[in-house]
Amino acid sequence: MRTARFAPALLLPLALLLTACGGSSSADSRSGGSSGVTLNVGDQKGGSEAILAAAGELDGLTYKIKWSTFTSGPPLLEAVNAKAVDIGGVGNTPPVFAAGAGSKIAVVGATHGSSYGEALVVPKGSSLTKAADLKGKTIAVAQGSSAHFQLVASLQQAGLTLSDVKVSYLQPADALAAFSSGKVDAWAIWDPFTSQVLLNGTGRILTTGQGLVNGLAFQVAAPSALADKAKSAAIGDYLKRLARAQNWVYKHPEAWAKVWAKATGLPYDVALASVRRSNGTRVPVAVDDAAIASEQKIADTFEQLKLIPKHVDFAEVVDKRFNGDLPPSTTAARTYPKAG
Repeated sequence: MRTARFAPALLLPLALLLTACGGSSSADSRSGGSSGVTLNVGDQKGGSEAILAAAGELDGLTYKIKWSTFTSGPPLLEAVNAKAVDIGGVGNTPPVFAAGAGSKIAVVGATHGSSYGEALVVPKGSSLTKAADLKGKTIAVAQGSSAHFQLVASLQQAGLTLSDVKVSYLQPADALAAFSSGKVDAWAIWDPFTSQVLLNGTGRILTTGQGLVNGLAFQVAAPSALADKAKSAAIGDYLKRLARAQNWVYKHPEAWAKVWAKATGLPYDVALASVRRSNGTRVPVAVDDAAIASEQKIADTFEQLKLIPKHVDFAEVVDKRFNGDLPPSTTAARTYPKAG
């Protein structure tokens, strides 16, 4: 099973996720480069580059950044494994699938935010009122995504398993079509899809991932880049800038929504709703034992479901060297839900 076919829970606009998964190199290299180092960064539209630019954190670089744009996390992590990308941001599930496939990756940074945007939605006129009502129903979900784990966790909380429902593994484009035409009874999605469904009036939330899934997202680096002293220093600086920029987003949701809407093509009302519900709630956090334990639960769950080919010890793909570089306000220990 190739994880490159899975869509992660990254905050992408509908138009982008209607395209096939893949990566394209950006010719843009930001100012800087006095150190002679070029950091190859994997990104998605409206992702790290947009956040850094909006917060003014691309000024004063001593190294160059070459951006490569991907439509999802799994192909980005394939590029990290191939050493084509030095570092990139993904959701909480793609690293599990990459590790299960034997990819050479290192989780070096994290953010944590609300999971209200992780939702099971049903058509507006649906008779379903709670997760237990899903028994025997057909649910669309992107396989290997954080929405996939949120679906499993929501079913577990309701006393159900995947065998109690009919799972239709669809990428967002096909899932949207199936949901709109009534071919599925529910859809497991993430923001901004959640906000789009709510604001266009086609659906409503049945249940969310809040309290069930960990709300984590990660920066993942190539071990070869970390072994290079100059590139490792650049990665450390990049993570500091990203942490400051993420804190800027947290404090300026309306300003960020305007930037994000322009960068992605999302309508401003959808962008703002998504920012308030989930995208703008993220703060940088340490990749600590609590985060690792929560991710291990995801890995164990997908192993039990036979969706990854081997056991994953998530701690083995974590590099904690940059944890101490976080802003003081974000270093407090956190607890994360471990469903099941």
